[in-house]
Amino acid sequence: MMAFRKIKRPDAPPDSLDGVPAFHDRPPWWGGDLQTLRNRLVVNAAPVPGHAEPVRIPARDGSGDVLTGTLHRPDRGPVGPLVLLVHGLTGSEDSDYVRISARFHLACGRRVLRLNLRGAGSSRATCGGFYHAGRGEDLDDVLNGLDVGFTADGVFAIGYSLGGNILLNLMGRVLPGRRHAVVGAATVSAPIRPAESARRILACRNRVYHHALLADMKRESLSPHAALSPTERCAIRAARTVVDFDDRFIAPRHGFAGAEDYYDKTAGIAFAPRIDRPTLLIHAANDPIIPTKAYTELVAARPPAVSVVIAPSGGHVGFHAADSPIPWHDRAIDAFLVRHGWAQSGRGRS
Repeated sequence: MMAFRKIKRPDAPPDSLDGVPAFHDRPPWWGGDLQTLRNRLVVNAAPVPGHAEPVRIPARDGSGDVLTGTLHRPDRGPVGPLVLLVHGLTGSEDSDYVRISARFHLACGRRVLRLNLRGAGSSRATCGGFYHAGRGEDLDDVLNGLDVGFTADGVFAIGYSLGGNILLNLMGRVLPGRRHAVVGAATVSAPIRPAESARRILACRNRVYHHALLADMKRESLSPHAALSPTERCAIRAARTVVDFDDRFIAPRHGFAGAEDYYDKTAGIAFAPRIDRPTLLIHAANDPIIPTKAYTELVAARPPAVSVVIAPSGGHVGFHAADSPIPWHDRAIDAFLVRHGWAQSGRGRS
């Protein structure tokens, strides 16, 4: 059985994770920024294999919104739980990191659902509303809306960046004590204390990231299909920072008093102690966007169901390692699945 060591210092290299070597940067992607930027500079356009079928699941809040995604069945198998992949801010089911993870888990014989959050990707055309950092109920709606045949062997959910924080809201706020198909979860580079992440991206050294992210947020939210009031459209266009965007659009639209209230009430770290299913949190100490402090605090708190791995490098949803073309976070999550008896090792597959 594998034991995930909880890292005490952000600069300390992690122990071997049951055959997954400690992380080392793949040349020439040295350091947090290059690890992060590689996702935009090198795109893997290979198709996702296996039998694919579209998924449309109505939200249960009476809005009329319909969430979309793509369900993949492997050419052999399937084996183990359905793997649910949840993208990050301004992403979609077609984000490169989602497609890469889908190919990996399909090669391991697992069924995969690539989900579009409310108003993202193809669900922009079927939703007037928007996702946000705490919308765990949407994930619950999706899981309850799937055919029971897909969830009979359980569901293992994986969230990237903001999708990871949404997933922690599901695991710690929506599901505790309930019978549910979700057997476990993992997050990669999640902003588990959103206020700190918002302040970090406003730092001068991150102005390129901030400019690109804010432009993408505005473009996504101003889609012709979005149900916006004239006041909301003006607020979105006038936002000069991501904090402005959250304070003037996201927070009032979803019932929060302002950006700080929104960040405080959706912070994944607050829900971690309530999680009652095995959950793995993966973070890089040199993530340029997500500070490490909240993760080290979580390590010290030792919530029973949560394992934390802080790699010395990897950037933000990067983890491009020297020893394998398969992202390090995919292999670490695979090891976590094996540890809990949900799968046989898929390492070495691509």
